[in-house]
Amino acid sequence: MFEQVKAIIVETLNCDEDQVTMEARLAEDLDADSLDAVELNMALEEVLGFAVPDEVLAEVKTVGDIVRYLEDHQE
Repeated sequence: MFEQVKAIIVETLNCDEDQVTMEARLAEDLDADSLDAVELNMALEEVLGFAVPDEVLAEVKTVGDIVRYLEDHQE
């Protein structure tokens, strides 16, 4: 799951692949703002078939948070 999410993040946020780790913070380390977060969520839904709900997305701080949520909630 991490590799899939990493690829989506690199493509959506146009960041360096080496920057995307489980501990990487979306805002501080990857320079993602709220619009980037929405675009990232749409890309996750497009590729994986489901996304992080908006109320949860507001609490997501790291790449690991996204991966853990998706792993815990995939069908």
